[in-house]
Amino acid sequence: MSLRTAMLCIALGAGAIAVPMMASARVHVDIRVAPPAAQVEVVPTARRGYLWEPGYWNWRGHRHVWVRGHWLRERHGYRWTAERWEQRGDRWHFDRGHWDRD
Repeated sequence: MSLRTAMLCIALGAGAIAVPMMASARVHVDIRVAPPAAQVEVVPTARRGYLWEPGYWNWRGHRHVWVRGHWLRERHGYRWTAERWEQRGDRWHFDRGHWDRD
């Protein structure tokens, strides 16, 4: 095996390790402004192989912005935890949606 081929194999192996670690990263937001009440959305008819992600309030800059619901492709062996706001004392904590292993 040439040095060039060996370096390519090492680089590909490192990339394969880095991708799952990046996919599990989560973003948290803590602010003092409560999110508005959820907007009413009509949930479409179920689609095989997909799950409905309901809309939610996201924090962008200095205000809440509504993100409309949308379809997510199901992942075998995982379950989806939707975005949510949780009050913690005088602050509001936002936990971005994520996939967890079953």
